[in-house]
Amino acid sequence: MEKTIKLANESGLHARPAGMLVSEAKKYESDIQIKHEEKTVNAKSIMNLLSLGLDQGSEITIITKGSDEKEALDAIVNILENKLD
Repeated sequence: MEKTIKLANESGLHARPAGMLVSEAKKYESDIQIKHEEKTVNAKSIMNLLSLGLDQGSEITIITKGSDEKEALDAIVNILENKLD
């Protein structure tokens, strides 16, 4: 499953919100990836997420594959859209 969103967090995806995202992603068995432009990274790795250099307004695609992919996608989208500020 996948969904594309624009990052709304005013300060982008820096260390604290990236840590929150990684903590949420690790709750799921599914493979969770974040794609920005031509780069796709594992959402369960803070270093990988930070390497994307995401700013407010960056368009990203969340990709989930696995047994709990729908729940994982919903949770990650919720965090990115509502809980990072």
